[in-house]
Amino acid sequence: MNVPAEFARAVCPHDCPDTCAMRVSIEDGRAIKVTADPDHPPTQGALCTKVSRYAERVHHPRRLTTPMRRVGAKGEGRFEPISWDEALSIAAGRLSEIAARAPEAIVPYSYAGTMGLVQGDSIAQRFFHKLGASQLDRTICAAAGAAGLKYTYGASLGMLTEFYAESELILIWGSNPIASNLHFWTRAQEAKRRGAHLIAIDPYRSLTAEKCHQHIALKPGTDGALALGMMHVLITEDLLDHAYIAAHTLGFDALKARALTYTPARVAQICGIEEQVIVDLARRYGSTKKAAIRMNYGMQRVRGGGNATRAIACLPSLTGAWRERSGGVLLSSSGWTPTNSHKLQRPDLMPGWPTRQSRVINMNAIGDALLHLGDAEFGPKIEALVVYNSNPVAVAPDSERVAAGFAREDLFTIVLEHFQTDTADYADLLLPATTQLEHLDLHKSYGHTHVMVNLPAIAPVGEARPNTDIFRGIARSMGLQEPALFESDETVASTALEWSDRALEGVTWETLKQAGWAKLNVPDAPFAEGGFRTPSGKCEFYSERLAHEGLDPLPDYLPPYESEDGAPELAARYPLAMISPPARNFLNSTFVNVESLRSTEGEPHLDIHPSDALRRQVANGDLVRIFNDRGSMQARARVTDKAREGLVVGLSIWWKKLAPDGRNANQVTSQALTDLGGSATFYDCLVEVERV
Repeated sequence: MNVPAEFARAVCPHDCPDTCAMRVSIEDGRAIKVTADPDHPPTQGALCTKVSRYAERVHHPRRLTTPMRRVGAKGEGRFEPISWDEALSIAAGRLSEIAARAPEAIVPYSYAGTMGLVQGDSIAQRFFHKLGASQLDRTICAAAGAAGLKYTYGASLGMLTEFYAESELILIWGSNPIASNLHFWTRAQEAKRRGAHLIAIDPYRSLTAEKCHQHIALKPGTDGALALGMMHVLITEDLLDHAYIAAHTLGFDALKARALTYTPARVAQICGIEEQVIVDLARRYGSTKKAAIRMNYGMQRVRGGGNATRAIACLPSLTGAWRERSGGVLLSSSGWTPTNSHKLQRPDLMPGWPTRQSRVINMNAIGDALLHLGDAEFGPKIEALVVYNSNPVAVAPDSERVAAGFAREDLFTIVLEHFQTDTADYADLLLPATTQLEHLDLHKSYGHTHVMVNLPAIAPVGEARPNTDIFRGIARSMGLQEPALFESDETVASTALEWSDRALEGVTWETLKQAGWAKLNVPDAPFAEGGFRTPSGKCEFYSERLAHEGLDPLPDYLPPYESEDGAPELAARYPLAMISPPARNFLNSTFVNVESLRSTEGEPHLDIHPSDALRRQVANGDLVRIFNDRGSMQARARVTDKAREGLVVGLSIWWKKLAPDGRNANQVTSQALTDLGGSATFYDCLVEVERV
């Protein structure tokens, strides 16, 4: 007999700036429905389509519920169930043997499968630090933008999302918030109803761009040039706040000299847009008091992504937009949360710390790293890989190399997962992890200024265990005795934040846990009187830190690696630029296996401009092959002017095994890194297209 439904509160764990508060309806120990919490101010009672189906994911018929051991060839996905004792014994045995002779031959691989501070990288990081394993440079998504903000503002800081509703001009730059930042879009729509002018800056006419007053379809990877062209107009037409510049910025004269070389005519040529568009954009921006910019991470996934972020971040300090709470820019608000990373991750557990640290592997180059035989410069060959909170065989660039690395028979691979993903098919041990509704966690946001607590709503499904419990279990089986490896999730969460910081004034772990969330104490107009977190305390147009590192101290435009400007011979062979932004019903590779969402997407598509289609004799609905020297994939052509001429767009990221040809967009992306931050260059990619 059914008992009356209960409600539990939870937090969306996925890699999205909204970090929504959720209500979970429970019957007989099962989550039957997940809805938005109407009491949480940023969530405003609305969830995206994906997370509204979260109960389907938790109780999915193919959810992993027991530990398994591989019995087939790597990549076949054939496993047999085993007990937790046996699984932990196998893991401990192999890792102990490798750690005893070459600890850096062990590599963790994780990212933002959960954004939680506890289940993300707490006990796991402590475990790998204690072993002396290689460290992972977790830069696949946002590191170029984060570096750009660090060198300009001092941290990942920006204006508060709620005040976009009061803005008079909003530049939505490299972002499709209808698909990836729903609650910002709600505020932008409110501003639009009040008379605000919305401009989308994006190579692709996304759902968001279609609903803005203007769409500027620049070439991929040219955002930095556009920002410098805007500066040129702002300077030459004196649309500047000289008092703000004098009091709260550093290096204006040097920036001015740089910007004056980016004439509208030059920028028009670089960006592939009309000169007057640049002039009009700069004039509108410079003459609007409450002018706001919402950047997102699409614009920094190219060679010059860090510099482009720096250039755009300089704009509100030139015009004094920061004086208004509805003016400024936001890429990430994560820096407002005072996280105690040292206590959370315990780098001091590394042997020889702090004078010696373990080798660092950039996650974007995992394909090459796994295939490296090892030498004095690289260090030992990777012998063991532990994957959690990620699906690298689907999401990492240059996928052919990644899959080849995972297929090594001498590589011992442990995968912690909810489902048998593309990566899980290569595991030697496949361990069932809990979902967000089954464990405790603590969350900050990169799209608003609340900290939030997630409490378990239901018991773990089957034999699933939290990531933290799994790493504690492996550590215990290895005979490790470091107390930090065995702290409870509650203890980890209670020490993860700097509670004495003024941003958390009046908040404790206990009060936060009871309330579910707390708003950080951040000024409405955070930089109205300067107060940036740079060494100078100013917005640094000129960065001494960059100069000290031997890098350009001023923002500049760097042409994409793969472009007519950057590589003309390559562009002659592969003349189409390709970007692969998220499909509306997927979040990276998460939710692809939820049938109701995948059926909405239908199949992999490639949007191609009519002129480009005509040259290749491609008709709407044709099956096409997208290829370059790294690999190829197939998709169904959609002939549309949503993609500017010379650009193709493949909404992603499909699990390979669920795509008709067993491939996805990362067959053609490269392992090249961005100018700052060592981030991925997913949207710096040239291809050719042919009809199948």
